Amino acid sequence: MRRHTIMIIGGTGVFGKRLVRHLSARRDVALVVSSRDPAKAELLVQGLQDSAAPLHPIALDCAVNLDERLDELKPHVVVDCSGPFQRATYDTARAVLRKGAHFVDLADARDYLAGFAQALDTLARTHGVAALTGASSTPALSTGVARQLTRGWARVDTIDISITPGGKSEVGRSVIDAVMSYAGKDIPVWRSGRLARTTGWRGGHVIDIPTLGRRRVAAVETFDAEHLGSLLTVQSRVAFFAGLEFRIEQYGIEAIAALRKRGLINNVRPLVPWLLKARRITRILASDVGGMRVEISGLDAQRVPCRARWSLIARRDHGPFVPILPAAAAVDALIAGRVPAGAQLAHHAVSLRDILDQARGYPVTTATSQTQIEAGAFERALGATVFKALPKEVSRFHDPSGPPVWEGRADVTGGRWIVPRVLARVFGFPKAGRQVPVTVTIDRDTSTDGVPVERWTRCFAGRQMTSLLRAETTGLLSERFGPLTFDIPVRPRPGGLEMPVSGWRIGRWKLPRLLAPQAAARESTDDQGRFHFDVHLRAPMIGTIVRYRGWLVPLQRSPHPA
Repeated sequence: MRRHTIMIIGGTGVFGKRLVRHLSARRDVALVVSSRDPAKAELLVQGLQDSAAPLHPIALDCAVNLDERLDELKPHVVVDCSGPFQRATYDTARAVLRKGAHFVDLADARDYLAGFAQALDTLARTHGVAALTGASSTPALSTGVARQLTRGWARVDTIDISITPGGKSEVGRSVIDAVMSYAGKDIPVWRSGRLARTTGWRGGHVIDIPTLGRRRVAAVETFDAEHLGSLLTVQSRVAFFAGLEFRIEQYGIEAIAALRKRGLINNVRPLVPWLLKARRITRILASDVGGMRVEISGLDAQRVPCRARWSLIARRDHGPFVPILPAAAAVDALIAGRVPAGAQLAHHAVSLRDILDQARGYPVTTATSQTQIEAGAFERALGATVFKALPKEVSRFHDPSGPPVWEGRADVTGGRWIVPRVLARVFGFPKAGRQVPVTVTIDRDTSTDGVPVERWTRCFAGRQMTSLLRAETTGLLSERFGPLTFDIPVRPRPGGLEMPVSGWRIGRWKLPRLLAPQAAARESTDDQGRFHFDVHLRAPMIGTIVRYRGWLVPLQRSPHPA
């Protein structure tokens, strides 16, 4: 039986040693375990004496003796697990390809991934070998899940991906280096159907992963935002989040990101050793269960609004094995000769099934579900008959199958004195101005009790405010801004809708009605057939807080191929 030589660069790191252990069960490979510290490589090999694959520990510094080692060992495939790739060049990949070996890496850094194919494709084709990048949880696994969930869909509106490892999982210096490299800095995000920017490790919020529970996550840098946004023609949003199980660690990184964003910290690298030491303490108190969640909304093959969910749970501290599964699947594909010569993202060479096949034997489980959204909050509150009788653009704006992103212009009037201006600032209401650009994004879902809920994000010239709407009873909506919830009757009127405020509360505690803000919100169609809105918010003894009037039209991009 022919054995294929597989060289693992960074073979004693957090992910490298797990890939070595995973591949050591194969009899058709011989593994070269490299490390800058040969004693570490030797120790790892000694611990795998029952390996079915021959193991060969070597000392390797890619900047010093890579060419020499490649000439000596003549590997069939080289897998780079070293990282961090945020500051990596393509020098290692070029050296491997020039020697006629296939190349795979576990990179997740945006800039590295974005330039990989252009930098290496010609070289790989010239030497008749393949170069695969991103063979890890992102973008290989995340893209595989997204493509599987949306297969046959008519439209993809939102993609939200979250990863939260177990607190006991080992974290190496390269991982902390990668996290710190963009904490508090601008990172790409797909928003309102186009590439935009957000801040790394900001926007923290709590998510719920089935069987895992509630974990706090924040925005992280990945290639998924621009890659999936374009690949699946996502109409609204692609966002990637990550979170640490131990809240002190999570809040600590978010605090560092906030300080860096404000310019109070510039160089965060000196903090890395301290974060590693803190991790050794928090691991004692944390669990060994981690997970991943992907949620996607859009229109299914029958053009019915739906939300698909996929989750992965890794138990008994096997979470760090998940990132190496795509790399193992890539090695399989290369040995089998299924990958054409050239450079590309790994998800083009391995499918979700290929990746999950590598998880057999590990305490790793996945679950998939899909639910249809039969009615939106406004249709539920008004009733189907009244809803269908609304003007075309008003009903289209509130229909779950309608476009999720609308753009237009608004004239904004603010308060005339300091108190209403402060209140407007606190609640994120827009600044005064004429023809202010405005974007409204609506995310629709169904609550656990089956009630339609909608998250509205309004952006006026870069100033954003978000609220959560819920259909309470017939003719009544609730809208929550932060801790405050307002009761809003929804009433049809000639040409559209009107929505006054009838009460307000904090949680379940009702507040005095006499002190409730007075809101006059009207929706209609203007003389050009556009959706028209007019919202006037006043407060007793304070007067006008804000009034904004304008129009919106749907932002639509051609749907992705089925």
